[in-house]
Parts: sequence; C-alpha cells; structure tokens
Amino acid sequence: MELNILAVGDVVSPAGVKYLRTMLRKLKQQYCVDFCVVNGENAAMVGLTPSHADEILDAGADVITLGNHTWNCRDIVPMIEDCPYLLRPANFPPQQPGRGWGVFETKAGPVAVVNLIGRCDMAFGPDNPFLLMEKLLPQLDTKLILVDFHAEATSEKLAMGYHLDGRVSAVWGTHTHVPTADCQILPQGTGYITDLGMTGPARSILGVMPEQSVAGFRGELTSRFKAAPGPCKLEGAVFTIDTATGRCVHAEGVRIHED
Repeated sequence: MELNILAVGDVVSPAGVKYLRTMLRKLKQQYCVDFCVVNGENAAMVGLTPSHADEILDAGADVITLGNHTWNCRDIVPMIEDCPYLLRPANFPPQQPGRGWGVFETKAGPVAVVNLIGRCDMAFGPDNPFLLMEKLLPQLDTKLILVDFHAEATSEKLAMGYHLDGRVSAVWGTHTHVPTADCQILPQGTGYITDLGMTGPARSILGVMPEQSVAGFRGELTSRFKAAPGPCKLEGAVFTIDTATGRCVHAEGVRIHED
C-alpha cells in the first residue's frame, strides 16, 4: 500500500489562512492525499493564535507544526498543552509546554510526525536536533516517520536529510518561505526538500509588504510588519510512501497561485 503525504509551507497572515481554507481540500483531492501536515507558525504574521489553529485544522490539516515564533502569541499555550495535533519543536527546552512529536492513525496504520528547529542563526539555543533524533528514533514504533525541520541554513537542513536518510520516510524544511528546487528521494529512500515555501501573499517578501522589508534593509525605522495585499499562493510538497518499507517512492513540489 502507498500513502500520499502533503506537507504545506508556512502559513503567513490571516490571508494565508483564508487561502488555505479555500484550496487545501481541493489540493488533497487532486493528489489523493491521505495525511496532511501544515506549518502554521506565522498565521498571525508572528505566531499562531488558537482561532487560527482551529481554522487550519478545519481546513483539512491533520497536524500543525510550529517553529521559532511558537511563543509569540501566548494565548496559544493552553492549546499547545492540550491539543495532540499541534506540535512545537521537540528540541525546545523540556520545561516548555507541549509536545514535539506525535503518532497519528491513518488508513495504513500509524504515522509519526516530528517537529524540529535548527540552531544556525536562531535567536536562542535549542538542544542539538541531530542528537535529539538519535534518542527519539527508537521511541517511534512505526516505519512511517515524517520530520518538519524548521531551520534557517540550507546546509543544516540538507545535513538533517542525509543524517536521517533511510531511517525516516520524509524530511522537509520550513522557515525560509522560499520553495527550493531540490524535491527528491535521497539515496537510502527518504523523501526530501530543503524548503517547502509558504502559503500567503504572493507579491510580498516572505509574506510582508515589500516596501516595509526594503525599508528595514535600508536601515530605516519601520513599523510592525504587515501582510502584503493582493493574491495569495500555496506551496508545499507531496511524498508518496511505501507503507511496507517506510520508504519514499515519489516526491513532488506543489505550487498554486490565486488568480
């Protein structure tokens, strides 16, 4: 049996949430998707609110992953504590609330999802994600394992892909909001892409109004970032997994734009 996994890149702004609600079920039908993971950490531009999380799950996501903006909207904390379908990076300090991985039922049996965060150019010092995965893998009693690695450096993401090649079903990168052209199957059978891209304003700089981002790089004083107006896009990847082996047999980038 084969299982089709859809991974959706970082949802940015309420406009991105709205576009996800419009397109996700159609996309799942088009690709015969059996299980869907959505990174939602920028749904409120910087962070995720409970209402946005509910909307993402209602749109058709089976699991929401997060990243470096996990705690920017503190009202999400009770939901992170209580909702098994909302994951924060597993290598956050253990005293922080929530869980970094979970095992979920599908038509083909259990699928594990692990959320990790990188250490290159991040503003804080999470635990080493490579060493954490060595400890975590023996606890995941399933052949089907998916990893969202929320990281800045492409080299760190690719290193994680090769580190886990043949031991997990798929590894995808999030955080940088620009889709990479390297969707592939690594030599030992793990599906991989360095970055899924983003879901939100298409004519933007990572979802932000271009003039605001440019002003920041010019050294000017800027106000709080605002989402760019105009059409939206949805970016991600589909991985087809052989459930007998846990190996990826097909990997394909996905990108759709609003008219």
